[in-house]
Amino acid sequence: MALPRDSLARLFEQAGLTLFERGWLSSNNMLFVAGADSVLVDTGYSSHAEQTVALVRRALRGASLRKIVNTHLHSDHCGANHALQVAFESSVDVPIGEASKVDTWDEARLTYRDTGQACPRFVRHGVVVPGDELRLGPLDWRALAAPGHDPESVVLFQPELKILLSADALWENGFGVVFPEIEGEGAFDQVAATLDLVESLGAEVVVPGHGAPFGHVDAAVARARSRLDTFVRFPQRHARHAAKVLVKFHLLEHQSRTWGELVQWMRNTRYLRLLHSRYFAATAWGAWSQALVDELCNAGALRRDARTIHNT
Repeated sequence: MALPRDSLARLFEQAGLTLFERGWLSSNNMLFVAGADSVLVDTGYSSHAEQTVALVRRALRGASLRKIVNTHLHSDHCGANHALQVAFESSVDVPIGEASKVDTWDEARLTYRDTGQACPRFVRHGVVVPGDELRLGPLDWRALAAPGHDPESVVLFQPELKILLSADALWENGFGVVFPEIEGEGAFDQVAATLDLVESLGAEVVVPGHGAPFGHVDAAVARARSRLDTFVRFPQRHARHAAKVLVKFHLLEHQSRTWGELVQWMRNTRYLRLLHSRYFAATAWGAWSQALVDELCNAGALRRDARTIHNT
């Protein structure tokens, strides 16, 4: 449920929080302005990096950006890390399980190769360990493990103001694709455990990774559990949803592709190949990829003409 703007503004002022609510491809960015100790949580996608730098620079009003904290390292949450490091010489802290992947810049383990997405290389300085307290603005926030959507993801909770930065662990109407399931690593139970954790916190306001802040958190958790139950009972639905998300994301980035270009990208994208082989192998690749695009077009998410598929 949308929150009254005035009460939300007062709450964010207490927290020292400026929210940049971004549209896809980027995640939301949360800036805590505190002079020389200003911190940004999550940075959006690389193609929006110039805009991210401009938003942060304007909000800082001459202050420095000391640190970037990433809730997890999907490309839409850390894609502007490099540009911000160039602009502000900021340090970057990542979830501890991601540290070695960043240090060696292993694009396979970081999933950028598998999703067919881009993330410019950045430098890591520190780690976020579940259980840590992070000073963001005037207050301390608890970092809590939130696996499921991503095995290393954390959420950040402020217990006095009861604000949760939920990343992709909880949206107002669901949660992010459960990427370990694509690999055949059961993670639906981790999603359930993370939803239990969120419910136990007693948060009154959630700032999700995508979309507007919301209240009535118990209702959002109930909707997420219902969605999860459907995926557990019918895992092909999650697989088809994941495939369509990857295709839509690609069109959001490139805006239009010829059919040949799109099919070639799909064939080159490991996660799409895995989804087909694990869940849809009985359908020929050509028919399956055609059906995915048709479903997205029928839903109004894409548009096609004689030769080209367009984002809408």
